[in-house]
Amino acid sequence: MKKIIIILFLLIYPINSIAHIGHYIKYKKIEMEIFRNGELIGYNHYFFNRNGDKTVVTNQLKFSVKLLGATVFKVEGYSEEKYFKDQLISYNSKTLQNDKKKFVNLIFNKDKKKFDIKGSSYNGEALTDNIIGNWWNHKILQASSQISPISGSIKEQIVTFIGKEKIDLYGKIYDVDHFTLKSKDMSVPKEKRLDFDIWYDRKNLRILKVSYSRMGNWEYKVKTFE
Repeated sequence: MKKIIIILFLLIYPINSIAHIGHYIKYKKIEMEIFRNGELIGYNHYFFNRNGDKTVVTNQLKFSVKLLGATVFKVEGYSEEKYFKDQLISYNSKTLQNDKKKFVNLIFNKDKKKFDIKGSSYNGEALTDNIIGNWWNHKILQASSQISPISGSIKEQIVTFIGKEKIDLYGKIYDVDHFTLKSKDMSVPKEKRLDFDIWYDRKNLRILKVSYSRMGNWEYKVKTFE
């Protein structure tokens, strides 16, 4: 039975089709709003620029959490992913988390066919089947591990299909597939574990909503795209 379920999953979500950067050729931007406990606290926006076989995806992230009128937690960041056809060739990010600076500098090493990473939490190599953990890319649902877009750390993950659902986003109903994405290594401290619910619009090949619980209930929702 387990083998049958795996085969059916691969038929529905073939790896080659889900990994193609060409799926995003129609997009100029994807704008997500960030909510905590139902309150709008910030945004997570992706912008797509193309020049022939080269694609650059930039991300602007900003949110702040307030308690009794005082800001207790804030994050502001910027990142840039560069692709040649389907190959990620570089990723760079700078993030300010409260007063702490975090960063990632990743480059594709053509000779080794690996990623070289210098980050605030990891320095070393990574296999090219790792995915940058940004929410624009639905390939994250097929990856067995991801690279932190903020610090460069590598985390193994398990993605589980929960079922088909309907969700309401800003007054529009979508047919979606619900997944969970969790850390494979449960010995990782709870505050550093991957533990997300993801709602995926398979028809249009895009992630529409992400939620998790950590110091409150968080939701990332796609508001606009073009």
